[in-house]
Amino acid sequence: MQLVIFDIDGTLVGCGSERRFWRYLWARKHQGLRRLLAFSLFMLRYLPVGGIHTPKKNKAYLTGLGAAAVDRLAADFVATELARELYEPAVARLAHHVKRGDTVLLLSGTLQPIARALADRLGVAHVCGTLCGESRGVLRARPPERHPFGSAKLLLAQEFAELLHLDLGAAVAYGDSFHDLDLLEAVRYPVVVRPDRKLLAVALARNWEILSGETESASVTAC
Repeated sequence: MQLVIFDIDGTLVGCGSERRFWRYLWARKHQGLRRLLAFSLFMLRYLPVGGIHTPKKNKAYLTGLGAAAVDRLAADFVATELARELYEPAVARLAHHVKRGDTVLLLSGTLQPIARALADRLGVAHVCGTLCGESRGVLRARPPERHPFGSAKLLLAQEFAELLHLDLGAAVAYGDSFHDLDLLEAVRYPVVVRPDRKLLAVALARNWEILSGETESASVTAC
């Protein structure tokens, strides 16, 4: 049994899932002046310490929503909208790993409820997404309690592997962004999926597998 780690945005789906989720919430009147203000105030407060990655940690657009309600909204969003954005070559790889009994983990900076709903749809048991701060079941405008992004992805993957007594160094990892590099370098089989320019350069230099429109029929036996 092998550990296999999949990113979501840009890897399993061809869009930014949270940006789409925000538009989904707006269309259903779950966004308004209060939450836009909370989002803006979060930026003003945390940008000096969080730098350029502050927008990725800003979940204040969910302020005041119940966690259970967000779970339900995320499940509907995945079923009605995000499912249309699935990148089939990557989904086929995931299905291959699930079928042969590998331990598959979705590890993504997207919201945990989105990641969980997508995992349920794809038959994946293990999920690690962004956990928002909450109080008494209501989401608050505070930094996330967990945010899998950049080097944090590697740390979370290490913790998961240790918990399940799996070897991260023998794992497979799929990612699309240069920000996934720490994790990709830590596994035996890194696979880049429609990579950004910086990650593509690394992949070509190191002869990593590239899954893109031109390589969709590539063999999965290497993993």
